[in-house]
Parts: sequence; structure tokens; C-alpha cells
Amino acid sequence: MKFILLNFLSIVLFTIQLSSQPLPAKKLPIAKNKIIVIAHRGDHTLAPENSLLAIQNAIKDGADYVELDIRTTQDSQLVLMHDATVDRMTNGHGKIVEMKLDSIRNLKLFNKNNILSGTLSVPTFEEALAICKNKINIYLDFKNADVKKVYEIVQAAHMQDQMVVYINTPMQYVEWRKQVPSMPLILSLNAKVKDSIEMYKYLSSVNIDILDGNWNEYTQETVRASLSKGIPVWADMQAAVEGEAYWNKGIELGLSGIQTDHPKELIQYLQKLSLAPKLKL
Repeated sequence: MKFILLNFLSIVLFTIQLSSQPLPAKKLPIAKNKIIVIAHRGDHTLAPENSLLAIQNAIKDGADYVELDIRTTQDSQLVLMHDATVDRMTNGHGKIVEMKLDSIRNLKLFNKNNILSGTLSVPTFEEALAICKNKINIYLDFKNADVKKVYEIVQAAHMQDQMVVYINTPMQYVEWRKQVPSMPLILSLNAKVKDSIEMYKYLSSVNIDILDGNWNEYTQETVRASLSKGIPVWADMQAAVEGEAYWNKGIELGLSGIQTDHPKELIQYLQKLSLAPKLKL
């Protein structure tokens, strides 16, 4: 997803004067698993990342959320792509902001082994919403898009209760809080936070709803401090090789959610621990 830690403790306060009164607590989307499972760019163990097939696989796995990256084309259309260019993930070249949707749609996606899918193209945001509706929640990594336009599309699909938004820049934070104050927002942990006192200071400086960031930047103390303020920690644990011993480290920290590159296997492990329901065949 990303590993850029944003210093919102200083940046956001510099950008805007935050209210001294916290916003009302947001109602988060309904989850199935006791530890929330977020499929990083979908289940892309076989399918291309951010593809419709990767989303469908995450739904079959029983993930609570699919993490998707949103970007804007030259003709103001919304597509799913992590990178700013199509180079890594397709058989084409170019910056998304300099390409029209038709040109992007004519490209074919690669899977993680750089094998051309042959049939799968870059999906639009609207296509992703249609597949996710009433089946899986969306963890939207807000790369490059207009807040108003995105939310209008989400509202038209009646999916505003199925989404949370990860913020990458201070201005994104400002725009979401201004235009859609009810939307649950996610920020990465401030790199300066090393203990509960620093965590309390950080959380008092920003109105956020969920904490993200690399799992090994947290301690049991900081996770407990965040939870005591009603802020769950959904940490990044995605890796080429994961596994039970690895996931146990996150569980022992007290994480409320885990973002993974292996959602099927993680859910199977959580089922063994009675932390996830058995899937209906």
C-alpha cells in the first residue's frame, strides 16, 4: 500500500487550525472477523493487483476490506492503480494523469510474476464499487482524486457505509474533513510516537478514526493507548512471505486489523483461533 509515514502532528496543524473539540466518533463498516482482515490491493496472489479479479478473490476469501488505490486520468475518470504510471502493471507506458481512459482501458494487466493476463484491464472506480457492494468493504488509498467527485460516485452507489479512506497528504485530510466529515479517515502512525504519552499527544492533535502504519512501529503500550482513545490500529503486515508465526506478532500486539498480501491463509489461521467465522460453501 505505502510505507510513507506522514508527520501529521506538525504538518496538519501547520496546514489548518484543527478544532479543539473532537469530531463525533464515526461508525465503521460492519466486519465479519474479530481481527479485521484487509486484502492489500485485493487478493493478488494469482490475479493482478487492484484488478476486478483480485477483488473477487478477496470476497471469496472472506476478507472484511479490500484495499484499493484510486487515481485520476487526463479526462477526469477514476481508475484503480497504485503507481502514478501504468508501466509496472500493464503492457503500456505513461503517466495516468497524462492518459485518457480509453487509452488506459486498451492496456492489459500483468500479475505479480510479470505474466500478461491477456484479458484483464485497468478497472474504473465505478466497476470496483459494483463488485464490492454488499459483499466487501473498501479501504480506499486516496492517491490522486477529487474528494467531491469520489464521494458523489460513492453516494450514487449507496455505499458510503462501506468505505474508509486512507489519507496521503495534509490537503486530502482537509478536503475530506471539510466536505465529508462523516467519512472515517485513516492515517499512518507518526514516527515520533514511541510510548503511550506520545501516542496521547498525537491523537489529541488530529481527528482521525483509524491508525495505520507498519506493524513493527507499534508496541503493546502504544496500541493499548490508541485503543483507550477509541482508535483501532489496522497495521500493515503485507509481505512476500507471511505465516502463522508472523501474524502472531501482530495478534500479540493487540492489533484490531491486519493488512495482508495473503488474505485467504490469514483468515484460515484466524478460523483456527476462533477469530473468524467458517466460510459458507
